[in-house]
Amino acid sequence: MALLRRVATVGGYTMISRVLGFVREILTASALGAGATSDAFFVALRLPNLFRTLFAEGAFSAAFVPLFAGMIAKEGRDFAMRFAQDTFSGLLTALVIFLTLGEIFTPAILHVVAPGFDVDPPHFRLTVELTRITFPYLVFISLASFQGGLLNAVDRFAATAATSILLNLFLIVALLRHPVTGEKLSWAVTAAGVAQCLWLFWSCRQAGLRLGWPRIHVSPEVRRLMRVMLPGVFGAGATQINLAVSTAIASLAPVGSVSYLAYADRLNQLPLGVVGVAVATAILPTLSRHIRKGEDSAALHTQNRGLELALLLTLPAAIALLLESHAILHVLFERGKFGPHQVDEVAPTLAAYAFGLPAFVLIKVVITGFLARQDTLTPVKVAIAVMVANLVLTVSLGLYSGLAHVGIALATSTAGWLNALSLMAISARRRQFSLDARCRRTLPRILLAAVGMGAALIGLQRLLQPALNAPHLVERLAALAGLVGGGIAAFALLCLALGVAHPRELRRMLGRRGRAAAAPPLQT
Repeated sequence: MALLRRVATVGGYTMISRVLGFVREILTASALGAGATSDAFFVALRLPNLFRTLFAEGAFSAAFVPLFAGMIAKEGRDFAMRFAQDTFSGLLTALVIFLTLGEIFTPAILHVVAPGFDVDPPHFRLTVELTRITFPYLVFISLASFQGGLLNAVDRFAATAATSILLNLFLIVALLRHPVTGEKLSWAVTAAGVAQCLWLFWSCRQAGLRLGWPRIHVSPEVRRLMRVMLPGVFGAGATQINLAVSTAIASLAPVGSVSYLAYADRLNQLPLGVVGVAVATAILPTLSRHIRKGEDSAALHTQNRGLELALLLTLPAAIALLLESHAILHVLFERGKFGPHQVDEVAPTLAAYAFGLPAFVLIKVVITGFLARQDTLTPVKVAIAVMVANLVLTVSLGLYSGLAHVGIALATSTAGWLNALSLMAISARRRQFSLDARCRRTLPRILLAAVGMGAALIGLQRLLQPALNAPHLVERLAALAGLVGGGIAAFALLCLALGVAHPRELRRMLGRRGRAAAAPPLQT
């Protein structure tokens, strides 16, 4: 129940952020469509986010949170905060140096990240300009991610989870102020980074996690962090590296391909962020403490319950996106500069991403076992192999198969499955992770319920098709809401019928929400 509350906290705020991000993408699609300006903006946004995920939310946080949480459990809070202060000083120094180099060498970086833009000089110059505006976002959001790691390590999840809401609010405001330009959106991104950093600075002070002025002190603990972190630059950021490869290949495809991938990825990120990130964020500090204290059975139980909960929420979402991608895009996105042609291009791309959605959630859950043991080398080895496979698949399916952006999305999903299955196999071989009896009983039932929900969606869509194509937006929205609601109801009923959960357990969860002794959410 404690795990469920933590996941609900992170997932709830992440859901708000993802829904606002969804609104943001609808407004972006209407204002920019899928062309040279939207491609330039998405690449400019991708670059700082790539480095942020690799150095801040990925490798850095993956190494820092287990160390910091373990120090609190073993050496006490004062010792852990001295380590945090030294780490903060080193991170800020590295970020300022990296920002300076990034601003100077932006054109050279873009030659690698978006090589296809070279053939159109005005397009390339616009991308360089927008990237230089958004690059400072890397500094502010990395410092925010560090402060969020402090809060997560002491089980204060709400403030960190709410941070991403600010970015979407800033961009929505910019999109509502006409005329909408790439420059205006890029400045909104950087301003949002400042707001996110200040919000978490205040939250840390409220939690008693006070950081002083930066002072360079490379302590033995910081050197240990760097040793653990450096391999994780590849391991924890494998998904982002694969997406960067996809962006580079997409830049060689027809104009608009980068935007098609970005819109589809945003929709796919809704369940991935709400479920995968929430579960992984919630279990990592607990898992680290169990492993630090030698409580192997408790660690295994925590990871199994995280996997169970993640797939309970992810499998139906993946099947729904796979089957209903066109209906979702038609109702929510088709307006302004985003017409039927754009819907037809993005829908199969979204379906291809949905195929890999469970894999990306599995990666986030399974990799916590390695990170909690401060083993970032194994994910690195897997990530390198997966990156090579992803490059081969992306070039083959994206450039030579005729599938273009759809092939790129399919390659990313396939690489995700290779990554997830490899990590699970290695964990099992080392006896660090295995499915317990409860998980082996529950997972097939969840899959069966999700497949049954898919069949119900197909039938329900046929009934609602006239309303989905109605001339009035209100009718289309009502039909889509009915389709989504019907799918949720079908999945819930099938879960109850198949014994995935029982009504008495759901009542107990609601009645004892504030008590740690409440019954588990799934069948025991």
